[in-house]
Amino acid sequence: MPNPLPPVPMPLRPVLSALCALGLLLGAVLAPGPAGAQPTGAVSGDLQGGMPGPVHLRIGSFFPVNMPVLGRTALDLAEHVERMSGDTLLLSITSPSAAAPALDTIAAMNRGALDGALAAAEWYTERDSAFGLLASMPFGPTIDEYLAWYLYGGGREIARELYRAYDVHNILCGVIPSEASGWFPHEMTSVDDLAGMRMRFFGLGAKVMQRFGAEVVAVGPEQLFEALETGRIDAAEFSLPAIDARLGLHKLLKYYYFPGWHQPLATVNLYIPQSVWSELPDHHKAILEAGCGDMVMQSLAEGEALQAQALRAIAAEGVELRRWPAAMLVAFESAWWAVVAEESRLNPNFARVYASLAKFRADRRTWRHLSFLQ
Repeated sequence: MPNPLPPVPMPLRPVLSALCALGLLLGAVLAPGPAGAQPTGAVSGDLQGGMPGPVHLRIGSFFPVNMPVLGRTALDLAEHVERMSGDTLLLSITSPSAAAPALDTIAAMNRGALDGALAAAEWYTERDSAFGLLASMPFGPTIDEYLAWYLYGGGREIARELYRAYDVHNILCGVIPSEASGWFPHEMTSVDDLAGMRMRFFGLGAKVMQRFGAEVVAVGPEQLFEALETGRIDAAEFSLPAIDARLGLHKLLKYYYFPGWHQPLATVNLYIPQSVWSELPDHHKAILEAGCGDMVMQSLAEGEALQAQALRAIAAEGVELRRWPAAMLVAFESAWWAVVAEESRLNPNFARVYASLAKFRADRRTWRHLSFLQ
C-alpha cells in the first residue's frame, strides 16, 4: 500500500484573527531584549550594489511540510519571516525524504548541511533526559501552565543554558494540545499486553512503556506507515488525530487509545547552531523570535480546531476510539514516578528541570483551585 501523504499544499493558512492579540503578546515575550552591537558577518548573504544581500538560512523540518499543524509550521514561519524582514531574511525549508530522513535532521544541522532545524525537543533526550521534560512531561502540566513556566517561571533560561552545552540556540516555535496515546492492533486490557510489543513511542513516555516490556523503535513520520505495513513495528503513537489521519495510520490499525498521558502537550523548537546565530544581525534574531511566537499561537489554535472533525472521519473508517482502562492509567503513572526518581538520581540536569517545573506548579495550585471550575 503506498504512503498516503498527498502533494504539498503551498498556500499559507490564514492565522485566526481572533487570536492576533495572543500572537502579539507571544511575539513580544519571545523576542530578545534591546539590540546590541551588530555582528560584522552575514550568513549566506551576498553584496548587492555595495549593500548586504538577503540572508538565506537552510532549515530542515523534522515534520513533512504537508502535515497539518506541525508540518505547516515551517512553511508558515518562512512566510512570516520573509514578510516581517522585508525579504532580507529568507528561510529555505527542506522536508523529510528518503535522501534526507527525519531522524537525520538534527545530525544534518550539526554537521553543517543545514543552518537550522525545526523539531521536537525530544530529539536531544538521548543526549540528556532533561530535554524530555522541556518538550512535555507525562502526567504533567497543561499548555497554559507549561507556557507560564517556560516564559515567566525560569523554563526558557534553563533551556537556553542546556542547549548552549550543545552549541545550539533554541526558540520555542510551536505547541500542540494533548496527543492521542497510540494505535494498537487489538484491544488493550492490561499492561501485560505490552510485553514484547514493538512500538514507535516518543519522549519520556517511551521509558514508561519499556518498563512493561515494550520494545521501543525509533521511526520518523515519513517512514511510519511503511514500518507498520511491513511489520517492522506492531503499534505506534505519533501525534494528534488530524496528523495521525494524514499519515494514514487508521488504514492499518483499528484500536486508537486516549488520553495522551505521555504528552499532555507537545512543543516544537527552532534550533540554530550558535555559530550561525551569532552571525545574524540583531533585527533578524528578533524577527525569528517574533515569528516563532506567532507559530506558538497558530499551532495551538489549529491543533485544537481540527481534532473533532478528524475523530469523526477516523471513526467512520471503523476505528475503535478507546480510553485506557483506569487500572492501566494508574500503572502508567506509577511507572512514570519511578522514572522520575531514577532519572533525578542519575541526571542532575533532569533533577533541576523537574524541580523547577514542580515548584512552579505547586506555587500555582491555590490560584488554579480558586479560579477554575472544578
